Amino acid sequence: MRIVLATTNQGKLKEFSALAENESWLNLELAPEDFNVNESGNTFFENAKLKAVTAAKLTGLTSIADDSGLVVEALNGKPGVHSARYCPGSDADRRQKLLKDMEAVPENRRQAAFFCAMVVSNPDGSIAFNTMRCWEGMIGYKEAGDGGFGYDPIFYLPQRKITVAQLPAIEKNLISHRGQAWKQVLNYLKELAQK
Repeated sequence: MRIVLATTNQGKLKEFSALAENESWLNLELAPEDFNVNESGNTFFENAKLKAVTAAKLTGLTSIADDSGLVVEALNGKPGVHSARYCPGSDADRRQKLLKDMEAVPENRRQAAFFCAMVVSNPDGSIAFNTMRCWEGMIGYKEAGDGGFGYDPIFYLPQRKITVAQLPAIEKNLISHRGQAWKQVLNYLKELAQK
């Protein structure tokens, strides 16, 4: 089953493929190089839908897109859908801005969650399936760990007493917001492939 991942990011293709390594019926491929979507939605779902529908119409194939980000309670939900654009610069710059914005926030108000919306679009652009998963934690006081990417080094898991960046990649992929959403999408696609 050929499925287009609505991204041109090789790293994302690698991550999703690793999570589906035992699914020999699934052939994941990147969107064409000219795939470019203005993520103008106000929610993770709207942005994921925009990407999935665009890729499906461009390729004539079933397409999957995700949109995810970090929602921090004390910052009224910021950075939210703007997680990748929270400030100019690198992931490290965005982490430093978030830590600075959280400087005066006490421990009992540092709750945060990663959200991931995932949408499957039929080749004609209609929505076949969608899901939203969340991974709760807290914003730490400093960076720790060198795994993962984005906000992982400051996203603290109180029950584990470590940040996401300190988790082994295999474990992170199983329990993360994206891993959980992808699992639901895989189950849907598997049922589709068996029909």
